[in-house]
Amino acid sequence: MSKIEQEISKRRTFAVIAHPDAGKTTLTEKLLLFGGAIQVAGAVKSNKIKKSTTSDFMEIEKQRGISVATSVMGFEYADCQVNILDTPGHKDFAEDTYRTLTAVDSVIVVIDVAKGVEEQTEKLVEVCRMRDTPIIVFVNKMDRVGKDAFDLLDEIESKLKLSVCPLSWPIGEGSDFKGVYNLYEHKLNLFAPGTKYGNVLEFEDPNSPELEKHIGERPAKELRVGLETITSVYPEFDREYYLEGQLSPVFFGSAVNNFGVKEMLDCFVEIAPPPHAYQTEERLVKPDEEKFSGFVFKIHANMDPRHRDRIAFLRICSGTFQRNTNYLHVRKGQKMKFSNPTTFMASKKEVVDEAYPGDIVGLYDAGNFKIGDTLTEGEILHYKGIPSFSPELFQYIENADPMKSKQLAKGIEQLMDEGVAQLFIRNHNGRKIIGTVGQLQFEVLQHRLENEYGAKCRYEPIQLFKACWITSDNKAKLDEFTRKKTSFMAKDKENRDVYLAETPWMLDSARQDFPEIQFHFKSDF
Repeated sequence: MSKIEQEISKRRTFAVIAHPDAGKTTLTEKLLLFGGAIQVAGAVKSNKIKKSTTSDFMEIEKQRGISVATSVMGFEYADCQVNILDTPGHKDFAEDTYRTLTAVDSVIVVIDVAKGVEEQTEKLVEVCRMRDTPIIVFVNKMDRVGKDAFDLLDEIESKLKLSVCPLSWPIGEGSDFKGVYNLYEHKLNLFAPGTKYGNVLEFEDPNSPELEKHIGERPAKELRVGLETITSVYPEFDREYYLEGQLSPVFFGSAVNNFGVKEMLDCFVEIAPPPHAYQTEERLVKPDEEKFSGFVFKIHANMDPRHRDRIAFLRICSGTFQRNTNYLHVRKGQKMKFSNPTTFMASKKEVVDEAYPGDIVGLYDAGNFKIGDTLTEGEILHYKGIPSFSPELFQYIENADPMKSKQLAKGIEQLMDEGVAQLFIRNHNGRKIIGTVGQLQFEVLQHRLENEYGAKCRYEPIQLFKACWITSDNKAKLDEFTRKKTSFMAKDKENRDVYLAETPWMLDSARQDFPEIQFHFKSDF
């Protein structure tokens, strides 16, 4: 086995996705705790406690107790290199999460036992299903009163359209929660709040009368009935089906109490897929190829506010990435080398000399990168499927401090490259319009412009239904369209034509009047 094959087989790169408040960031943190990557878990919600969770490092995240940017964290566990991408759960930042899902090999979905499957989870799982991404489900907050475990499994199957296979089973719930039985390893894990793992006992046979001694008569009876039902109703675990995205293992636990997390992590490093092959526009790229290639799926400005730095997050797809080596930036057609590429532990960064497929590397960026850019050793490759979506909310953005117009222009340009929102400039009057998928993005933009660039902006309302990119093979028709609709035309930051429809009726009639023109609602047309 060559060195690169060894390194690839050790890599586990995955995203944690969930609806806000399901406990996703807490779970991420507990995984880091078991990996020895952090010593103390932060209190996600409490602002009185100065420690915030490791993965929420932006000022606005600390104030609100939610994740608004995808964080990347790596640690070693059981001879594997585990790379976690913690994603925002809030629907206003779904686009960041969609892009992150292009950079991972598998996913852990967190579900709150009391709330069950929520709308945002459905949307994100749909994206995973479209790509056949392997999914593990973690049912969280078992120490609180919630839905019955079987009802929850039914809900996961019907709403998320996943075929499930429980690998651990809860004993009681809420105040009666006694622990879980680990079907994957045949162990009984008794709930002991305040301990690192609970009390784990080898327990091959749940029918043994010993069970009553540990958990009492009624819970023992309920557990046996539950396990019997599982074996008769649900399929046995089959790793091949899981890797094809056809079967999803389910674990139960309580992340805030460190409970049930280790069972899932132990099973995860054993069964989860190593880095997969990527389809580019030109060909299929396999991870064990000799030559390096990778793509940028995220750009983050001002990771360190003192240094005004931008970092491009690069997913390595093939070969070995090496520091201080010339690589081709395919879109720009120029060679670049990176003297201090970094790996992440949330906001802590370490310079890395080499990295392998599955790793996420941060490249300091002076404005050279856009989301979707490819780096290679010289071959022309274009990784695909990293879209921007047509925004749903729009506002004019105006300068609130004439002395700071330069800072505002720079801030808007950098934050748009990062994919926080989209910018459209009207053709007939040059006014700038910000488009987002959620209201919260406007606040984040305003907050970051002020805190990171010293620029103040204000918003003004605008009546818009949709912004869509337009193209046509018929240049004359395209010119006629842009001339007739001049007051509804704009350019995006790539200088592409965008039609701004004020109402659904306007969009429909434009499509009927100009059948030669294609209207696109995603930017990767």
